[in-house]
Parts: sequence; C-alpha cells; structure tokens
Amino acid sequence: MQLVIAEKPSVAMALSKVLDAKSRRDGYMEGGGYLVSWCVGHLVELAPADAYDPRYSKWNYADLPIVPEPWKYQALPDTKKQFEILKGLMHRADVTSLICATDAGREGELIFRLTYHLCGCEKPVKRLWISSMEETAIQKGFDSLLDGRNYDHLYAAALCRAKADWLIGINGTRLFTTLYRGKTLNVGRVQTPTLALLTQREAAISGFQKEKFYTVELELDGFHAASERFSSKTDAGKLRTGCVGKPASVQAVTRKEKTERPPKLYDLTTLQREANRLFDYTAQQTLDYLQSLYEKKLTTYPRTDSRYLTGDMAAGLPALCQSVAAALPFAADLPLPVNAMQVVDNSKVTDHHAILPTVEAAKTDLSALPSGEKNILFLAAARLLCAVGEPHTYAETAATLECGGAVFSAKGKTETAAGWTAMEQAFHATLKQKPKQTEPSPPLPELTEGQRLTAQGASVKEGATSPPAHFTEDTLLSAMEHASAEDFAKLEDVERKGLGTPATRAGVIEKLVRSGFVERRKKQLLPTEKGTELIRVMPDALKSAKLTAEWEERLGAVERGELSPEDFMAGITAMLTELVKSYQGVTAKSSTLSASGRTVVGICPRCGKNVVEGKKSFFCEGWNAAPPCGFALWKNDRFFTRKRKELTRKAAAALLKNGRVPMTGLFSEKKGVLYDATVVMEDTGEKFVRFKLEFDNTKTTKKKGN
Repeated sequence: MQLVIAEKPSVAMALSKVLDAKSRRDGYMEGGGYLVSWCVGHLVELAPADAYDPRYSKWNYADLPIVPEPWKYQALPDTKKQFEILKGLMHRADVTSLICATDAGREGELIFRLTYHLCGCEKPVKRLWISSMEETAIQKGFDSLLDGRNYDHLYAAALCRAKADWLIGINGTRLFTTLYRGKTLNVGRVQTPTLALLTQREAAISGFQKEKFYTVELELDGFHAASERFSSKTDAGKLRTGCVGKPASVQAVTRKEKTERPPKLYDLTTLQREANRLFDYTAQQTLDYLQSLYEKKLTTYPRTDSRYLTGDMAAGLPALCQSVAAALPFAADLPLPVNAMQVVDNSKVTDHHAILPTVEAAKTDLSALPSGEKNILFLAAARLLCAVGEPHTYAETAATLECGGAVFSAKGKTETAAGWTAMEQAFHATLKQKPKQTEPSPPLPELTEGQRLTAQGASVKEGATSPPAHFTEDTLLSAMEHASAEDFAKLEDVERKGLGTPATRAGVIEKLVRSGFVERRKKQLLPTEKGTELIRVMPDALKSAKLTAEWEERLGAVERGELSPEDFMAGITAMLTELVKSYQGVTAKSSTLSASGRTVVGICPRCGKNVVEGKKSFFCEGWNAAPPCGFALWKNDRFFTRKRKELTRKAAAALLKNGRVPMTGLFSEKKGVLYDATVVMEDTGEKFVRFKLEFDNTKTTKKKGN
C-alpha cells in the first residue's frame, strides 16, 4: 500500500480519481492499492519563542537575539486532527512507502517534509512532480515518480527561508518594539524592504520640483515637427515668431525597418502585473483565480517563475493553440501561425514551465466561470496565441529640419505587417476597460534631403516634467522582482534577485495592507503614516532591498546545492547578532513613535500624555481616556491660515516644548504685507487652544484659536 499526500483536499480528490481510490474514509480516500490523504496547507510550524524558554513570553532587549538550537516544531492547533490522521496513516503496517504530491515547489516541499518529520516517519518517499491537473498529466506523473531525495536541496532552501523569516520576524519585532515602547512594530525579511520601496517612492514624489518647458511646433505640409525644449517661454515665443511663413529645409531623412517580436509567455509575476493593468486585480486576487483554474484543470501550475516551455512540449503546441483559439470568440477569424520554438528554452525552465491554458479549457463551458477566473483564463490564452505568432513589422521614418536657425524633428511610422499584434488588439477590443496605449505616429510624406517646405503655422506648446508615479501593484511587483525601485524598469531578462518569490509576493503586499502600513487608493499603493514612521526607525540591514535580494539569491544557491544550509543560517545569525549589538545603550527615551505607531511631537500640557501627529491635527493620546483629554493643535487653525502659514510638526513641537515659536513671513490681512513675530500658545483648557503674537517683547495682539 502506498500513501499519497496532497496539499489540499481538492487536489487529493483529483488524484484519487486517477488512482481509482474511490472509498471515502475519515480524512483520506482508499482504493487501487493507494491511500490518498491531504494536508490543509501547513500542518506544522516552527515553535514560538516561549517554547524554548518561558522567559521569552515577555519581550526584553537583554534576551536578544533569540537563536534556537536545536529548532522545535509543533502541529498547528486548528488542523491537529488532520495531522493525527496523517500520522496514523504513515505508521500503518501495510503502508510501505509514501508519495509526496504537495505542490511542486519550495513551499509544497516544506509542507510535506515538516509533517513527515514531526510524525517520525522514516519510510521511503517518491515525488510526484506535475505542472497540470489534467488527468493525462497526473497519470504521466505517477508513471514517472522521482526519488524524494532528489529534492533534499529544495527542502533545505525552504526550511532556511522559514527559519530566516522566524529569526528576523521574532528578533526584529521584539528589538524595535522594546526600543520604541509602542504598539508592536512588525518586522519582516521581505515585508520591511518592500515597505521601504514604497516610502522611498513617496519621498521622491514629495521632494519633486516641477519644471515647465516649452517647445515650438511647426505645421508643415501634412505633418508636424517639434523643436528642442526651451526653459524660457519668451525664447520659445521668439523662435515661433521667426518661423511663421519661413522656409523649413529638410536636413536629413532616415528610414528603418523595425521588428517587434512576439511577447513571452506569462510567469506568475508578469500575469499578475498585466491583470492589475487591465482589470485592476490585486496580485492576491490573480493568484487566487489562477489557483482555482489550476484545480479545475483549465490552466497549468500558477506559481512559476519561467516564461518558456521545454522542448518536449513543442510538438503538442499546434493542437493546443487550435483548441484554445476555437474556444475564444475574438480569435475565431484570425490567422493562427504556431511558431513553437519561439517559446521553447530548456535552460530557462527550472521547476515549472510558463502558465498555459489547457486542452480542458476548450471543452469547458467558459460562460459558467466566475468573471475573474474567465478574465484570467482569457488573458493566459490570448498571450499563448500572441507568443507563437508572427513578428510585428513596421517602417520608422525620422526627419530633421531647419527653420529660423533652429533644428526641428519629426517621426512617422508605417505598419508593414500586424503580426501578433492583431491577436492582442482583438483581445483588447473585448475588454470593458481598454488599456492605455500611446498614439501611433502617423506616416510622414515622402521627403528628400534639401527639400524646402513652408512653415504654414507655428505654435508654442507648454509641458512640465513629471514626478515619479505612485506605485501600483503592477509596478511594485516589478520593483520587488528586480530588487530596487531604481531598477524596476530594467530589461526583463536581467538576473532575478528580487524580494520574495512569485509565490510569496502577493502575500507580502496583502500583509502590509492588513497591518496598516500600506493603503490602497484606487490602483495606487501608498504607505501610511504608520508605515513611513516604521521605515524611518529601521536600519538598512532590515530595509535594504538590495541586501534582502542578496539573501534571496543565497536561498537559491542552497536550492541548487551550491551553498550549505549551515552557511546560510550562520550568515543570518551573524547579521542579527550585529544588529542587536548596534543598539546597545539606546534607550526608549529616544522614541518618536507612540503606542498607535504615530509620531510623537511633544507632551500634552494638560495631562502629560504624548501629543501625536494626525492627518488634521496634533492631538493628545488621552482623547479616549476617562476622563478624555481634548487638547489639540489644529493644522488648519484660522489663526495660522489667515496669516497664510502652516502649523508644521516642527512648529508644534516648539510650542509644546517652549510655549512659543518664532515665525517669519506672516501675512497681514489689513495691510497686505509680510512681517515676523513670535507665536505664543495660551492654553486655557477650553475646547480650542488660543494663540497670541509678540512683537519686540512689547506689543501683543490676541486672537482666538478657532
């Protein structure tokens, strides 16, 4: 009897059908010489800190770093029953061997191995490694089972990742929570540097200085030409005046034939990015839809980092493309070339090939699918048909002209063959929300060097430099993949040393949102005040995308057998020890974070509690105490807005510390002039704080705060 262990019940049912294990038991299926059971995700976890020593139930700086040796494991309480069922099955006398049928990847391997070891099982293990839940793929997988020991390095990398996350999460969170005496400051190996990417981008946007520029556009016979940029509108205006009705001579004309090759197939990250662009789906939503499609046998394994197929799949591609195209309404009348070798590269497929629709998808009533799953299936199918299509070719003409002593340029584009773009455009035409596309340059007329044209008109066009864009899930996933915000627009074939893996990035983003460090605003992902303050107090060792990406690369080396697990863990431990040591002598008095995670700006003059910064005011944390403290300094207090000044954090801190703050450039409504004075806070305990102005220590003018 062989015991097959899947990752979840739905997968176990699909395997049971192929293996003819039809008899249902408590927590497993039986038949055909097999017992088929399942985990429910993770059944076993690394034990918490207080399992090693009761004193760790309290958080103290002196106990850090906590580095277990040996490590302990425990069954999760919520799924303990299924764990016990598996333990009993593993130790049945008639079970001679096990088949690991959890997801074919790092996390799936960890789920099985931790359960296997905690159950104390030593029976031989075979590995089922498949990329599709189609019955033919399952049967083929069982016909070619692999020795479980072949995946020891994969398990080692998975366990190192889990231990590293535990060490950094436990020690980092305890370190900064005890130092800053506030609400728990959650630190994560991948979560924290991802949050840092967001805060760095927001800082760049806040510090951006917009600069206007001007160009002159000539209206010529059938086309337009533009000058270089001017910083001065006056200079642009002079050129415009000097060009109207004047000759424009053609200095140079170049024509280039260009080819745009078909796009690659999707891996998980690129599909998540595209789904965010086209449908506004979050990374987690897309992964959930893909997982459901995979379990319904409609798409292949979702958590892949490859965009290619293996050579043995090439022969079956024409039939797959034909059946998929027949099921897609937008593909029915289009030519269907299948250049299979464009998507084949054995060297770029490791665990799993690119995401594909399956033949089963063509046999299914797709109209019955939930809209999210249907959209993702169509997206994967359209990409397959584009990827095997013909190149898109066009001619690009560039012309340089001289007019009024200045150089002007014009570009035109003439399509020669739509190629794969015809399929993409047909798919996009079916979407409710059409993707943004750059307007194609119209073709230029026939031009020759030395030809003289007349500028029939000229106009000055105003533009402005743009700040960096806020991150969306699309662009953040790309930044995570390429390890830093500055590098996220690199070529797609750069070595991938990113934050997390395709399988974990969606979960990282969701955790940041749930923890209150990041908020979604339409398609944008924005760091909250709490998130910004957390990053402000974090050291580079925990928030550097580059450093974290290097740790991810070392995990890859463990997986490839190039680095021992012991060396990897020694590096993590050394980093943590140095981090904890670097904070010796730092006291909690240096804290600028309150228990709510907000920035502390001073002490309340009424009750002595912290005054923290909110969106609209600097308020006392005792606002919800019994009795409540109503002290607040409002940012839009009329005392300041009438004088065209803002109550900044720095000014509020000075008022709380000294009761006064000098200010320059105050506006006088009566005289319409600016003046300097000292603002003095007069808190009488009323609802609103009062302020007054002092001039040369003699003249005072009182005004009500609100």
